Amino acid sequence: MFESVRGLLEEHRAVESELNDPAVHADPARAKRVNRRYAELSKIISAYETSMKASDDLDAAREFAREDEAFAEEVPALELRLTETQEKLRRLLIPRDPDDARDVIMEIKQGEGGAESALFAADLLRMYIQYAASKGWKTELLERNESDLGGYKDVQIAIKGSSNDPAQGVWAHLKYEGGVHRVQRVPATESQGRIHTSTTGVLVFPEVDEPDEIAINQSDLKIDVFRSSGPGGQSVNTTDSAVRITHVPTGIVVSMQNEKSQLQNREAGMRVLRARLLARQQEERDAAASDARKSQIRGMDRSERIRTYNFPENRIADHRTGYKAYNLDAVMNGALEPVVQSCIEADEEARLADLGSEQ
Repeated sequence: MFESVRGLLEEHRAVESELNDPAVHADPARAKRVNRRYAELSKIISAYETSMKASDDLDAAREFAREDEAFAEEVPALELRLTETQEKLRRLLIPRDPDDARDVIMEIKQGEGGAESALFAADLLRMYIQYAASKGWKTELLERNESDLGGYKDVQIAIKGSSNDPAQGVWAHLKYEGGVHRVQRVPATESQGRIHTSTTGVLVFPEVDEPDEIAINQSDLKIDVFRSSGPGGQSVNTTDSAVRITHVPTGIVVSMQNEKSQLQNREAGMRVLRARLLARQQEERDAAASDARKSQIRGMDRSERIRTYNFPENRIADHRTGYKAYNLDAVMNGALEPVVQSCIEADEEARLADLGSEQ
């Protein structure tokens, strides 16, 4: 069942030896990759050793039970322990998304519903910032386009983790958030107390670790500068500090005006552009590979309605996993982990089913 662990044991020893090489640490990008792989392999090896010990303990109890019935009483508990450790190992052996350890860039966009949609975009931003804080992650506001009532027509943030363990990575948790988020509530602008339904879009991209990871020819870029504007289009700066970067080959356009410095806006824009190009490359590879294992709940259709936030009922429902709870107030304050875990578990089950069909 776990034949592949033998190869991983050898790889773990090789990676451990690599970590002792000073040359590895002289290259930050390489050191990050090696540390991530070591953390991932270490969890698998630890689970394998625990499972082997549980198997040995069960064999010993069965052997002693032949001579002393007292040991027979321990057998059911040891059998359960072995099953649990084998299941944990089996899940760790599921092929992992190679980007799970990456940080992310998230974009939240106004959808259907006008001002109410923009206000909900601000609520979602606050939810993700508080969720990130609960995980010990750092957030950085990259760009914002405010609406007249204090919401956001468009806002982008970078979320950075601190763990080398891919299972604890930012992308591993937030990659499922991309899609259409539907809100049902009485808007602040509604005078007659009627419930409205609005939507807000969320895009999530894995962030590039090192700038040279994605090759961009400067000749492929069209860069325009202009003056920053605030709600209603009024100018908020007297210099041309805002930057619009167009990647001509793909048509991807990134605009930044959050910073007062043109250089800072350009650097932030290039971060977002690299993340979008990385996501585009990955989507193209998945589409070209006939045996690509795409997530059952993280599809490429960004127009998919993934979740409903019903404020009158204090209910949150994820339409991909069937998750439902009546603690929306807590979720909006950052208690998103159970919702995220429902996505992770559903994805694991689908991948386990794929592995079972191959055996």
